[in-house]
Amino acid sequence: MTLSAPQSTGGTPGGAAPADGRPARHRPAELVPTADALAHARAHHGAPGRNAVVMTMGALHDGHATLVRAARERVGAEGFVVVTVFVNPLQFGAGEDLDRYPRTLDADLELAFDAGASVVFAPSVDEVYPGGEPQVRITAGPMGERLEGASRPGHFDGMLTVVAKLLHLTSPDLAYFGQKDAQQLALIRRMARDLNFPVEIVGVETVRETDGLALSSRNRYLSAEERRTALALSGALFAARDRLAAQEALRARAVSLPGAQGRGETRAEALSRLGEARAAADAHAVAQAAERGGAGAVRAAALAVLDGAAKAEPPLTLDYLALVDPADFTEVADDHDGEAVLAVAARVGTTRLIDNIPLTFGATK
Repeated sequence: MTLSAPQSTGGTPGGAAPADGRPARHRPAELVPTADALAHARAHHGAPGRNAVVMTMGALHDGHATLVRAARERVGAEGFVVVTVFVNPLQFGAGEDLDRYPRTLDADLELAFDAGASVVFAPSVDEVYPGGEPQVRITAGPMGERLEGASRPGHFDGMLTVVAKLLHLTSPDLAYFGQKDAQQLALIRRMARDLNFPVEIVGVETVRETDGLALSSRNRYLSAEERRTALALSGALFAARDRLAAQEALRARAVSLPGAQGRGETRAEALSRLGEARAAADAHAVAQAAERGGAGAVRAAALAVLDGAAKAEPPLTLDYLALVDPADFTEVADDHDGEAVLAVAARVGTTRLIDNIPLTFGATK
């Protein structure tokens, strides 16, 4: 089935001419259900070195559109952008919501093509896994057993297996993934590096709704009351980010104190000389954690928000809060310096949500 491409700006397929006056290259925006049809479309419309893929499980929202737009901007009007829509059964464990997962293909097509997709590849399960579930699969290794992997055993093995298959089927130069699924992104990057996939993995910043909630296809399951409680996920991350920013500012001021280094003062002693008093609203746990190190205070600031949401109605049930090294998703020490990811997962009602935020410790050194 071939759909007429939407009219849009920026030289996307079927769109208006680019601002520099060059004519836009017109080509069909297509829904393709088979690997053969996808290969045919790519052969006739792709440009060498300018092929990108955005992998999704459908139920597309503006977070997905942001990925497609980023891919289109990178490859240009002459490039080929394929959006995959495939609900991968290998990623769902016992009791998870495979049957409940929303299927909204008509709306997905409109959003994908409006954002600049060349084709949408929406294969059947039999097309992706001919002959049944694959006997040989990608194993995520130790990183895949932590956090999301511990909560959802086998999830990352199934995810990497289908990503590997779709990379082979789409043959992209670039593959775009959202940073909201930080552990997934880290594992895909590791797989591409370890197994020599000839593709650049590109992470795109998390897209949030105006109230701060990270965009997710599962947000539609939340009632109005549940959504209010769910805002604690992003609220906890922002509280941790603000705590870290305050600590880094205090550290910078302590380091800059006249004579502080010459006196051999500790950071705590230098800060004490500053006369810094904690705000009355600071939780006691945060103050105690701060004495043990910056990372401890950041964790405590986030936990204070989540603990409050656990007492809300309806309550938030925390699965995990983890401050991890982005290289392997192991917990960082309290004296950690460098990059980190603060990740959270929780349930509100029957809906499980995840979120994360990147942080940098020691930026003021």
